[in-house]
Amino acid sequence: MVRIAIVSDTHLPRGRRRIPAAALARMRAADLILHAGDLSAATVLDELEALGPPVFAVAGNVEEPQVRMRLPARRVVEAGGARIGLVHDAGAARGRLARMRAAFPDCDAVVFGHSHIPLLERDEAGFTIFNPGSATERRRQPHHTMGEATVDDGRLTFEIVPLDDDG
Repeated sequence: MVRIAIVSDTHLPRGRRRIPAAALARMRAADLILHAGDLSAATVLDELEALGPPVFAVAGNVEEPQVRMRLPARRVVEAGGARIGLVHDAGAARGRLARMRAAFPDCDAVVFGHSHIPLLERDEAGFTIFNPGSATERRRQPHHTMGEATVDDGRLTFEIVPLDDDG
């Protein structure tokens, strides 16, 4: 089984705000980390890479030039027999599931960010789109959140994880 920690929209550094300890612990315990963009600074990417598991990230719309130079706008990650598309902005809610299916036709799921709104949605064939929300900037959401996924024999499952409001 492959365990995946999923974050997006960290928007750091910003004042005294940090990635919550609970999120860092889950990332350290994962087999790999996905970040769906808006890290903001290269230091955040460096911090995530120092946690241990491999980090696969994409650039968002607020990245410093150093981050945009290091990260693609979209990518596909293979884990445990599953293929996961990764992009920052999946566009408007209306038609999003079909649009992401068309944009990543060989993937089992697409992870995205941008809205800071946690989302887990599947079509009838099992194709999934997933937004982990934000562990650091919840905006109007009731909790800071991140995501976790597992891949077991190619079967991919996602979970939205509420975090203590220490972020």
